[in-house]
Amino acid sequence: MRPIPLLSFFILILSICSCRADFETTASSGKLQFSRDTIYLDTVFTDISSSTYNLKVYNRSKNDINIPIIQFQKGLNSKYRMTVDGMSGTEGKIFNNVTLLAKDSLYIFIETTANIADANPTDFLYTDEIQFDNGSNLQEIHLVTLIQDAHFIFPKRFEDGTTETQAIGTEKIEGFYLDENDPINGDELHFTNQKPYVIYGYAAVPEGKTLIMDAGSRVYFHANSGLVVPENASLNINGDVSTTAQMENEVFFEGDRLEPDFSEVPGQWGTIYFLNGSTNNTINHLTIKNATIGLLFKGNDNTTVNIKNTQIYNSANYGILAENAKINGENIVVNTAGEVGLGCFYGGDYTFTHCTFNNYWNSSTQLSVSISNFKTGATPETKDLTAAKFNNCIIYGSNFNAFALNKKTGATFEYQFDNCLFKYNGSTTDPDYQFTTDTNHYNGIILNKNPKFENIAQNKLNIDGTSPAFAKGNPDYLIPLDVVGITRTLPPDLGAYQSKPFTP
Repeated sequence: MRPIPLLSFFILILSICSCRADFETTASSGKLQFSRDTIYLDTVFTDISSSTYNLKVYNRSKNDINIPIIQFQKGLNSKYRMTVDGMSGTEGKIFNNVTLLAKDSLYIFIETTANIADANPTDFLYTDEIQFDNGSNLQEIHLVTLIQDAHFIFPKRFEDGTTETQAIGTEKIEGFYLDENDPINGDELHFTNQKPYVIYGYAAVPEGKTLIMDAGSRVYFHANSGLVVPENASLNINGDVSTTAQMENEVFFEGDRLEPDFSEVPGQWGTIYFLNGSTNNTINHLTIKNATIGLLFKGNDNTTVNIKNTQIYNSANYGILAENAKINGENIVVNTAGEVGLGCFYGGDYTFTHCTFNNYWNSSTQLSVSISNFKTGATPETKDLTAAKFNNCIIYGSNFNAFALNKKTGATFEYQFDNCLFKYNGSTTDPDYQFTTDTNHYNGIILNKNPKFENIAQNKLNIDGTSPAFAKGNPDYLIPLDVVGITRTLPPDLGAYQSKPFTP
């Protein structure tokens, strides 16, 4: 008889083994093990789906087992849904006779979409349990979700399925206008602290109107969303000093992904866009996180934008980008931007006092501050930079040089740095960077000294008494309170924070 080749023999054996159609299983004994005993699905907005969370279930025994039922305690009425090893079960709620092989595991993926009315009215928590088996073998995994009610602001949807879109301003931004008589949200030109606002798309302030934001307002932006302030419109952000760690009087702008994994991810939403001709804008006690560009200014109407006590973190491109704008900034903190922390381009008029600009992006090529009087391709290419003044500021970062001055002939280029700490290791022959001899542009400069921020990765850019910036400010530029409302001592520290011992 012709011998069977060895490889064919093994294939034959495997083929015979694979013919087994089912497994002999034993009943579940209530001894399953789990990757966690409680799953916190974090905070979600009412009627908005959560992210997906996972649970791993282990069979540590030597036997293949059958789990008679996996279900939510609330059954088909549960606001949670799950898949079990890719199976959808009955409406994603109930699964019967689930096999789990010996020394094996299965994955369960859980999501929720719940309304504030479903939550406990005292703590706004929505809870349920995943139940494995029943009777004496019952095992449970707890599910907890915090639900926030919110005002949802989005473009109108028409009967034909299309969505409202309008060209806003001369740059023709696609968006929609806020409505002071919205049938659901009421006055959309007055944001209060009663409940958060969630914005989808670019919402614009109508011409001749002012959007007012009260202290404690919370605004969350969906991906590719933001605010637009066009010609003859205004934005007034009226945050205030907070007395607790919850920053209850601060106004917050950030993305609408509230899970911890997204808390420091740049570029989750667009920008706050001030178009040429927007007017009488004021910003006080505002924190911006995870935008593409935190604040974007294009031109001005000769009124000064006042930005005070403002923190901008984790911007994908710029913390502040201004072109030919007119800005007075006090107690501003900008940390981490993919291109530049503060960009003042194409001329303008700028004064920044007691500000901290720092940039430790993933690479070491990003600037903290960049200033120019031109714009390539624009007509005219240059515009006057009538002032770029920095008083009692810190300008630092991972780059060899933390700031850059870029000028072209044909327009004014006026700049001055008084009592500032900054990092610059570039050319000492360039006439614009003569820190010790050019007293017209530089006074009281501390060069290339590490300011010793508490924790850059956690956006803690405060300093203590060991910092080279400690007590090096000029009292002539004193702003009595720092960015979080602490009284400054004399002589003042540089930067946006009054020094204090670091928290252990």
